[in-house]
Amino acid sequence: MLDRHPRFQFGLILASAIALGVSLVDPIYARDQVLQHIPTVLGLVAMAFAAKRRSLSNLSMACLAAFVVLHVIGARYVYSFVPYREWLPFLDAEAAELARERNHYDRFVHFASGLLFVSPLVECSVQRLGPARLAAYGGAIVTVLAIGAVYEIFEWALTIVAAPDQAERYNGQQGDMWDAQKDMALAGLGAISAGGIGLLGGALRRDDPRRPERTPSAA
Repeated sequence: MLDRHPRFQFGLILASAIALGVSLVDPIYARDQVLQHIPTVLGLVAMAFAAKRRSLSNLSMACLAAFVVLHVIGARYVYSFVPYREWLPFLDAEAAELARERNHYDRFVHFASGLLFVSPLVECSVQRLGPARLAAYGGAIVTVLAIGAVYEIFEWALTIVAAPDQAERYNGQQGDMWDAQKDMALAGLGAISAGGIGLLGGALRRDDPRRPERTPSAA
């Protein structure tokens, strides 16, 4: 089984919460950050609950914590203005030119969401439903796609009720009319990549908590 150490997991949650607190110091887009971090706080609470119940492995909790940190960075700059070009001076001329045309940090985080959510979703599926390995990974990939679709619908609804400039900053379309479709596609690609890695490694079969251990037969 994969290790499940509450102290380690609570340490990850604390580190994520500290990252959130630091990002709120001298905010650049204060009102937008509040909207961005309502799900962040709910997610941290859910992670703490899971750690207390030992529902997830250390690996899955680390995946969730990594996503929280990526989101905290994006929310600080409302995704559209993350200065990753200054943080990555090794970018070659072609990559730097591509980065100037559009800020691609949100694209990266959508891909990461699919990549990082599969492991926790698979573990929850196995514990609750006990499906076969292929079904668990397939269900996780479909769930990632469904979450992405619901989120994009929420962003569309936000454009109706919020001020245009606030909705634009929150959604981060940056003038791309196909932004929602590309975001969902990248999340799906990330999930499929994670599912492929998990299936090839046989991780679920080896670490299934419901799978009885084999005992040597009596001679």
